[in-house]
Amino acid sequence: MKYIKLSLPHSGGFEKKYIDEALADDWIVPLGPHVNLFEKLLGEYLHAPHVVALSAGTAAIHLALVLLGVKPGDEVICQSFTFSASANPILYQGASPVFVDSEPLTWNIDPELMRQAIIDRHAVTGRYPAAIIAVHLYGMPAQMDRILAVADEFGIPVVEDAAEALGSTFAGKPCGTLGKYGILSFNGNKIITTSGGGALICPTQDAARRALFFATQARENRPYYYHEHVGYNYRLSNISAAIGCGQMEVLDEHLQRRREINALYAKAFSGHPFIKVHTNPSADYNSNYWLSTILLSPDAPLTADQLRVALADRNIETRLLWRPMHTQPVFASAPAYVNGVSDDLFARGLCLPSGSSLTDDEIQTVSNAILDLCHA
Repeated sequence: MKYIKLSLPHSGGFEKKYIDEALADDWIVPLGPHVNLFEKLLGEYLHAPHVVALSAGTAAIHLALVLLGVKPGDEVICQSFTFSASANPILYQGASPVFVDSEPLTWNIDPELMRQAIIDRHAVTGRYPAAIIAVHLYGMPAQMDRILAVADEFGIPVVEDAAEALGSTFAGKPCGTLGKYGILSFNGNKIITTSGGGALICPTQDAARRALFFATQARENRPYYYHEHVGYNYRLSNISAAIGCGQMEVLDEHLQRRREINALYAKAFSGHPFIKVHTNPSADYNSNYWLSTILLSPDAPLTADQLRVALADRNIETRLLWRPMHTQPVFASAPAYVNGVSDDLFARGLCLPSGSSLTDDEIQTVSNAILDLCHA
């Protein structure tokens, strides 16, 4: 039986055209016309003209913190229920993460708990956190209206980690364009890929120029190499950008397919006593469903991990939900404001095969296997 993978890269057939152009013109360095074109295409798609293409989404988060002036001794609020790349750049700056748990509607950062954390950190340190990192987990938009209201109340800038949310919208606005800075990822399993890469969405042209400056080793404008700041080698290569240009031509198709796959799962498990598919909570939310996810009820015949193992025996790849950052050994000393939501989600949740190249028959195979294993 064919192994059904979680989320494979999906070529649209246009990538080779752009790569051939880059090779023909010897643009195989970390700059070039395809980088500029890729940034332009992203900006037009997001209605955000100031986009800087970078080597990874992690690099984008790091540069956002650099541009916000986050420094050693600062604290940064970070969603706990996320991948470690959301939090690691805080440490790169010598700052400290403060983790905040999720609310059950979207699984993203709880605005009220975040507010309590901000007030408490001010009481402890005498200062407010320097930034907030909010994540749109698995493509599901966070409650950005409430998050931004709290952030504005205390004058704290918000970095949107939209690594998993290209094409998702909240109240009609693209995820990644709602906060002070937004970040995207184009890793191999994302909605579109550049094999590896990311982007920083900036509020102004000047901010984009500063991001580009730091992403290219912070070289000053002199006829020799001269540096007044620490810089980074974070620019996306022209070859990778050429792949991205080709992927942009099929972005809408990939988004449509991911949403169709989520609908197929929702139909297959509709009314099931043990299985609930995570879907948009209201019309304000329009997830790209980068990964379709399910929650198992506490009285299900298998745990999420047991189901994962059983599906692997049937040549179906699934993945447990992200283990919360407040439970990770590397962040054991970080302050954490928890309510039990993300711990419960981690214990009961599973990511299902969701790649846009999967067929209806393959989704049916996955659904039938889960129904067989979780029969009432």
